[in-house]
Amino acid sequence: MPELPEVERARALIEERAVGRTVAAVDDADGYVCRPHGPGEIADALVGRTFTAAYRVGKSMWVETDGGSGPDLGLHLGMAGRIVIGEESGGDPVYGGSGGSQADHTEGNPAWRRFTVEFEDGGPPLVLFDKRRLGRAVLDPDLSHLGPDAEEISRDDFRARVGKGDAPLKARIMDQSVIAGVGNLLADEALWRAHLSPIRPAASLDDAELDRLRVALRAATRRAIKLGGVHTGELIPHRNRKDGICPSCGAEMVRETVGGRTTWWCPVEQPWPLP
Repeated sequence: MPELPEVERARALIEERAVGRTVAAVDDADGYVCRPHGPGEIADALVGRTFTAAYRVGKSMWVETDGGSGPDLGLHLGMAGRIVIGEESGGDPVYGGSGGSQADHTEGNPAWRRFTVEFEDGGPPLVLFDKRRLGRAVLDPDLSHLGPDAEEISRDDFRARVGKGDAPLKARIMDQSVIAGVGNLLADEALWRAHLSPIRPAASLDDAELDRLRVALRAATRRAIKLGGVHTGELIPHRNRKDGICPSCGAEMVRETVGGRTTWWCPVEQPWPLP
């Protein structure tokens, strides 16, 4: 599933390959992906407009048109979406075994091309390619329900938002209204790096521990952006294996459900209750 790092790579692709181009045509016929808009509504709003910037908060991104005087095009990758422009793509990670091949994600069934923007220059279109049909394309998206971006949140804001409540720490940092962008894999990676248990109540952390988690989360996020996605994390290859061990100390990892999500952690490096 695309998390913040994958969405950031998709946003950067749009910035590199689509910003500065003028819209010639839009295929918005998929009423489910483009809801609540009817067929042709997004096209009517965008044709003749120029993409001028690409932004992101958490897992949500949007493209500004005409320097902000036109409507924004909101794009969400859902669980398996990718942004494809020519031979380049960003979004749902393509990697061994479970990810499938690049062709599966960009050149498969034409029906998986859920939303397409063509440009006046005749160059490669922007395509939302989504086998599972859970992505979205919408005009002027409402992002008011999202907390601050997990990569950019300040120290004081992180302390105030994350360090309260009885919810397990993993559930707290995955709550998109608290901080935006943390998914299942990124949460496990960051908590392992910070030596904090995912089942620990969020309010039990002191400021030093919250600061450590923020630093670990930012480091894990930026590393994943650089290397291609959250699947590149140091902990991730040791998840989803019966014999998974902590890559730091070699202890057998624990697997439980936390906040409704399958969770892995090291009972030695991430103890709770504290010794």
